[in-house]
Amino acid sequence: MGEERKIEIEEVTEVTPPPRARVESAGETFERKRDYLAGFLAEKPVDAPVHGPGGDVQAAIVEALKTIYDPEIPVDIYELGLIYDVTVSQDGDAVVTMTLTTPHCPVAESMPGEVELRVLSVPGVRDAEVKLVWDPPWDPSKMSDEARLELGML
Repeated sequence: MGEERKIEIEEVTEVTPPPRARVESAGETFERKRDYLAGFLAEKPVDAPVHGPGGDVQAAIVEALKTIYDPEIPVDIYELGLIYDVTVSQDGDAVVTMTLTTPHCPVAESMPGEVELRVLSVPGVRDAEVKLVWDPPWDPSKMSDEARLELGML
């Protein structure tokens, strides 16, 4: 325990490179091709689709829907969970599947029309259809965290 250890330092000026990985099969030697990543690195990124799922038009429609507020609840209809689906075809035809908080909602007649007008105002949308569904029924679990925070439910 009381022994002193002496640390020896060796200065190295050159190191021989390690051998290259090789696969030998029946006496033949194969080396890895140097351009194994060439195709991957040369590939250009694919442009994001304008239409279809995840496209620019669908994102613009969602942003337009976020400007429509439920008259009884100070939260937009998208964050409230009233919008179930937004699809856009390659031709620019949009279909919005939505519900309301209750079938007896006072805006049951006017809200789908307002949604259709907002969707039609988005550049790139040729036609819009709003499907009002009651199954599955809306419940507070469909709200986003932002909506719950706004309503003091978090």
